[in-house]
Parts: sequence; structure tokens; C-alpha cells
Amino acid sequence: MQILDGKALAQNIENAIQQEVQILNKRNVTPGLAVILVGNDPASQSYVNMKAKACKRTGIYSITHEMPENIQQESLLQTIAMLNQNPNIDGILVQLPLPKHINTTAVLEAIAPQKDVDGFHPFNMGRIFANLDGFIPATPLGVITLLKHYNVSLQGKNVVIVGASNIVGKPLSALFLNENATVTLCHIYTQNLAKHTKEADILCVAVGKPNLITKEMIKEGAIVVDIGINKLSDGRIVGDVDFSNVSTQCSFITPVPGGVGPMTIASLLQNTLKAAKLRTKKY
Repeated sequence: MQILDGKALAQNIENAIQQEVQILNKRNVTPGLAVILVGNDPASQSYVNMKAKACKRTGIYSITHEMPENIQQESLLQTIAMLNQNPNIDGILVQLPLPKHINTTAVLEAIAPQKDVDGFHPFNMGRIFANLDGFIPATPLGVITLLKHYNVSLQGKNVVIVGASNIVGKPLSALFLNENATVTLCHIYTQNLAKHTKEADILCVAVGKPNLITKEMIKEGAIVVDIGINKLSDGRIVGDVDFSNVSTQCSFITPVPGGVGPMTIASLLQNTLKAAKLRTKKY
């Protein structure tokens, strides 16, 4: 069994981004990322802080717009409109989830597609499914980058994804399809989940349920990508996979923490750098 070390790879990616940012600086260009944080959710605040620190490490300018939980949708949309027009901002990220009184779809659609570094705008999502260049959601991009780094062949593989969200499961399925894998996408209404997971050459899990995947649910030698992040009552952070037991059965596995999480942030920085490069080509 080999660990898919996302933390180490993310560090290498950050180093490469830092060098590219320095090259852009010589042309008087500094990539800029704006993050919008609504409310006081501790997990969201933690994610935003990690993104800000990563930007600082790589030389990307970042600013966080903190808004109260009860902010009106119109005010949020006005802030996005302002950032769309700001020439110093290359990427706009709205930290999810948003409060229930705000229409998340309307907010995501308000972001200019060329600044949609989260890859959630329907324009960019459509380009993924059409296998065209665009901004790919950070977590799915991180998963594919991590597997390719370890020379995992994707073509012709049976890939099973557990979790069909617009943020991870659906775009990840499109990326695997674009790599000529055969993809099964499972969700809350899937019957006999184990029947599907046992067929997986590559199993990706993004549900948010500790120990959902057990040793008996995977086949010998499978590759397991645990995308889930769960905080237990004792403070431990674990994924959706029973790591200690499943790791004896598989050939590759991601740890939690230290697997997909760091890759998500690194991929976001890659998208921000890409947006900055696209901006410079216009002039």
C-alpha cells in the first residue's frame, strides 16, 4: 500500500506557482484573489484562513470580504459586481455553504466566468463536460492531479464515485470520463452501495460520513481517494473511509488530513494564476 501524499505534492505546486508569480511581478502583474465569507461558520472560517495563508506563501494578493449571516442577497450580489469590475482581482471565490435565505445558484452565476476560479459557474461546468478548457473545480482538479503525479493510469479503469454533489462528484465524474475511464456515480438513493464499490479500480468518496467505506466494500488492490472531512467528538479529523482497515486492502490511499485537502487549495491557486495569465494576454 502506498500513500497518495497530497501535502507533499501541494508544496511542490506552491513552489512552482511562487516562481511563476515572480515572473508576472516583473511585468507589473500580481495575481489577485477575493474571497467572500458570509457568517461565522468555524469550518468556513478555517478554510478561508488556509486559503489566505497559501496566497501569502505564493505571492498572490488576497482579500477577504467578511459579511454578516443576515446579509441581504442584493448586497452580496453588489459586492460580486464590484469585484467583477476590479482589474486587480483575477479570481472570486464565495465560500460555501451560504445561509439558507440566499440563493446559492444566483450568487455563483453572478461571478464573471473568467474570474470563476472555483469552477462552479454553469459556463465553466459546461466546458468541463464538453472536455473544453476552462476553470475546473479545485477538489476534482486536485484529485486528478494527485493520481497523475503517482502515475496512476486512468484510461479504461472502472471508477466509482460516492457522492454526487455539484462541487465534487459531478465534475469529478466528467474529468474521469475525459480521461477515458468508465464511471459509476453513486448517491444517497443508490441501492446496494457495496455492490458498486467492490467493482472499483479507483474509488473516490466525498460524502461527509466517517467510516462509510469499510474493508469489505473494496476489492484487493483498489485505489482509494478519500475526499471526506469529518471532525469527531474527540477532535480528530477523519475522512469517509475506515483508513486503518481499508489501507491493508488497497494499493494506493489518500490520508485524511494530508491527502486531497492540500491539493484543493493548491488547485485553487493554480486557477487564480491561470486567470491572471489570461488577463495579461488581453493587453
